Amino acid sequence: MPPVASPGNIYADAGPNMLSTVTKHVPYRIYVPNSEGSSVDVINPHTMQVIRQFRTAENPQHVVPAYDMKTLYATNDRGNSLTPINPRTARRAGPNIPVADPYNMYFTPDGKFAIVVSEAQQRLYFRDPHTFAVKHVVRVSCPGIDHIDFSANGGYLIATCEFSSRLVKINLHTRKVMGYLQLPSGSPQDIKLDPTGHVFYVADRYRGGVWLVRASTFRQFRFIHTGSDAHGLYPSRDARDLYVTNRGSGSVSVIDFRSRKVVHTWHIPGGGSPDMGNTSPDGKVLWLAGRYSSMVYAISTRDGHLIRKIAVGQQPHGLCVWPQPGRFSLGHTGVTR
Repeated sequence: MPPVASPGNIYADAGPNMLSTVTKHVPYRIYVPNSEGSSVDVINPHTMQVIRQFRTAENPQHVVPAYDMKTLYATNDRGNSLTPINPRTARRAGPNIPVADPYNMYFTPDGKFAIVVSEAQQRLYFRDPHTFAVKHVVRVSCPGIDHIDFSANGGYLIATCEFSSRLVKINLHTRKVMGYLQLPSGSPQDIKLDPTGHVFYVADRYRGGVWLVRASTFRQFRFIHTGSDAHGLYPSRDARDLYVTNRGSGSVSVIDFRSRKVVHTWHIPGGGSPDMGNTSPDGKVLWLAGRYSSMVYAISTRDGHLIRKIAVGQQPHGLCVWPQPGRFSLGHTGVTR
């Protein structure tokens, strides 16, 4: 993996407006996959309006930036395909690409493989990141594999399995399962490594909070209550805080990485179902899909007030804010380093 600028902050190269030469001239847009609408809505954040909608295949779950940041892909789960998107034009970039069961997609930290997360098949497909030809297949013994994050040195990944209360650790050099962690109970969702690279944070929708798992031992050591149906995890642009979306309680909890405590809870007026998204390039706005409300929420990261609700299609899910600061993309909804 390319070396990190600061050993104490793995997100040091993805600070406010630190856009690469590839992304600095790309228009700032919000890409919203409507899972039950089989489409992607494109929002102009300056006007707060949907400016375009285009069709995908059935059940797009996430909009994922490629490792080289030049293309976005809608992962069409039931449609067994990827829809390529040109972020310079905010339009489709060609026909759908056949890929089996792409619930989610990530890229290895060295850029050699795209990892297609096939939740229904309980497999990770390591594919060529350009042609998407299958190179390796890893089968896992944990139903509901869906979200991934990578170690600080890029040597292994940890994936969550929402239907089995388990995490799985996989060696990226050998592409072999290293072990499983059985949580006491719950349904693990999104996962993010803290800036120091020492602790993985794991959202748990049934327990309503976040597990802390030591990277060195692969064991949980603390649980932080946040809110009902905790789901998405997003580091602040300055890497001081972690935003946790509580889908069932219509709120966002802010965890201070240093103290490991909830320091703020922001409630969406009138309720809502905040799910997945990301922060703006400058870090001032948190954009989230309202999974069960057909809305997108723009939330101020200064004080948590709701800036705007924007109506979109049916069941918006893995919303992508693009461009993102950083040198390369690890996939999902725009995890960069």
